[in-house]
Amino acid sequence: MTRILVVGATGLVGRHVIAKALADSRITRIVAPTRRPLAAHAKLDNPLVDFDRLPAEADWWDVDGVICALGTTRAEAGSDQAFRVVDYNYPLEVARLARKHGASRFALNSSVGANARSKLLYPRTKGEVEEALKAMGFQSLTVVRPGLIGGDRDEFRLGERIATAVLGILGPVLPRSYRISPADRIADALIEAAVTGAPGVHLIGSAELAAD
Repeated sequence: MTRILVVGATGLVGRHVIAKALADSRITRIVAPTRRPLAAHAKLDNPLVDFDRLPAEADWWDVDGVICALGTTRAEAGSDQAFRVVDYNYPLEVARLARKHGASRFALNSSVGANARSKLLYPRTKGEVEEALKAMGFQSLTVVRPGLIGGDRDEFRLGERIATAVLGILGPVLPRSYRISPADRIADALIEAAVTGAPGVHLIGSAELAAD
């Protein structure tokens, strides 16, 4: 039986992770630290936190696996620095504290094109997080790199809506790696990695997540 920590629980992928994890009989406890409360559930521990001041010694860090679905965009964050705080600082601080308390498996929702040597902010940051996590010593690390994520977001993103419509039409004739990655498939991959991830570093690319 498995205890998992989920960060980014209020986002598109995170919401799917929580719903699926609550229904998964292998998972006995879900810890989902958030800024605002989630719907109550007997299996869910939902500490309200400030991600800039995470409680380092809280007992809820004692989990088996971690799922990180934290993420924003430069436009939403408002600056390069604010984007880096959410997409780099927060995931690594969560990983550090979870590892300190004994977590052995970590599953990261990253992005297609992640590259620590990219000149572009978004893929470079994603790649840098991946590299930093590899150095933390998790028994099992799984990096999930979806393409354009399919699903209904709370916030409106015009560019993403347009791209989703175009890829939805062209999807059947595109290579799998260029198709939409449905949020529920990403959630499935993250949960499986957090619950049963084999030793070592594993990469799940967009082709494996693509809509049929």
